Amino acid sequence: MGEYSMGDALKKFLDESRIRCGIQALQIEEVWEQIMGTTIAKYTDTLKIIGDTLFISTHVAPLKHELIFQKEKIIQRVNEALGQKVVNKIVVQ
Repeated sequence: MGEYSMGDALKKFLDESRIRCGIQALQIEEVWEQIMGTTIAKYTDTLKIIGDTLFISTHVAPLKHELIFQKEKIIQRVNEALGQKVVNKIVVQ
């Protein structure tokens, strides 16, 4: 059995755990206002990740359209903010 540092062991556990998506969603929520701006963050209802898909919920129709048009840019910004490729698709609800 190899030796791991505490950080490596924790990362390995989280990578293989079912709670990984929940933790990633929390990380995105923490930086959402910084990467998308105050107004968009204010009117975003929920963010969740299932697999490699980020689900964004809002009740504001014009914002839904804007988010749909900005999908690629949002994917790029989120992945940059997290420092790894976490999101490959976005679904706006």
